[in-house]
Amino acid sequence: MARLGCIADDFTGATDLANNLVRAGMRVVQLIGVPTDAERSSLGAGLTDCDAIVVALKSRTIEPAAAVEQSLAACDWLLGCGVEQIYFKYCSTFDSTPKGNIGPVIDALCKHLNAPFTIATPAFPDNHRSVFMGHLFVGEQLLSDSGMKNHPLTPMTDSNLVRVLQSQSSSRVGLISSAVVRKGSAEIANAMMRLQADGIQSAIVDAITNEDLLHIGKASKGLRLVTAGSGLAIGLPQNWNIAPNDRSAALPTAAGRSAIISGSCSLATNAQVADFIARGGRALAVDAMRVAAGQPVVQQALSWAHGQPSDAPILIYSTAESGAIRAVQSELGVEAAGQMIEKTLADIARELVGAGVGRLVVAGGETSGACVASLGIKLMQIGPQIDPGVPWCYAQSEHGGVHIALKSGNFGTTDFFTKAFAMLD
Repeated sequence: MARLGCIADDFTGATDLANNLVRAGMRVVQLIGVPTDAERSSLGAGLTDCDAIVVALKSRTIEPAAAVEQSLAACDWLLGCGVEQIYFKYCSTFDSTPKGNIGPVIDALCKHLNAPFTIATPAFPDNHRSVFMGHLFVGEQLLSDSGMKNHPLTPMTDSNLVRVLQSQSSSRVGLISSAVVRKGSAEIANAMMRLQADGIQSAIVDAITNEDLLHIGKASKGLRLVTAGSGLAIGLPQNWNIAPNDRSAALPTAAGRSAIISGSCSLATNAQVADFIARGGRALAVDAMRVAAGQPVVQQALSWAHGQPSDAPILIYSTAESGAIRAVQSELGVEAAGQMIEKTLADIARELVGAGVGRLVVAGGETSGACVASLGIKLMQIGPQIDPGVPWCYAQSEHGGVHIALKSGNFGTTDFFTKAFAMLD
């Protein structure tokens, strides 16, 4: 039976979390949404032959009430699987708006689980995310000075996570500082008890190194609920005497054509698209205004793809600079523009897999969610890491087995696309 039940607020974040659990030795399956009773019976042994189950939601940018409802449904489903601890996972850049959704979901889960205290830390040192004195850093920059300040949906202009979370939460928020974390798990556990006694429900926890996360993970053993980015995942398996091993990441042999679908507009993905093209990669840009005008963009993209050599990866992308994105949003509206492009890219992904693509990389959290839904994927087996936070996975789609990597927009080295396929080869 699974020991750890995880709720992730987007699809790439779910694989990011699952990847770290696999690296730490857990056998992990990822579910796309909360299964129905009929789907649960069809998933069979996949739900019992694992140590952790990750439920991927698409709740990061929806209305807070809907995010709470979906998260509680996922929590109940996981509890029905017999898990001992719930892990609410959000982005390592604490993506949210003044209304939520991180604070409202934490409050609701604490109440639902009768958990008087929990922690919150988006730290992920392997991906250059650290928390010091409650402030989130991206590399050497404060979050508010990074590219996240211009995010089209969740611009992050405040690096003080205690202040950010307090603005969203109905309960008091505290801090466990780096000075405490460096002293080890016993001191962290003592700090948790003191904060709880003072009436604080959640606390931001500093973390700068992986060793900090291991200490925090050990101190969290008795918590009914933990909340974090994916980094904390490396510190939890030790609580069930699970250690890194070679078996947890094994996947079937890969086959079929290789393709990339990129809908992320992050600085990192822009650089990855440019690098792929600079290396001579075959790429086609999807123009949002042509989609809005009703032109047959999907059919044209598929015709282009079928004309490319079958032994080389292809890239179809809507990635653009922030100025171009704002122009499209101004013309069509933020939500409408995003949904239109997501559906277009998801339709292309579905048709490509149906035509023989067996190795697919998807860049962008919202795009990943749309593509996975379009492919009819319900469960993914988590495999080896390509870059921190991004593993290869294996899933059964409506067209058969496919190896798929869901990449958060901000993750991966500049040569990620090339490296990902070289790894499978």
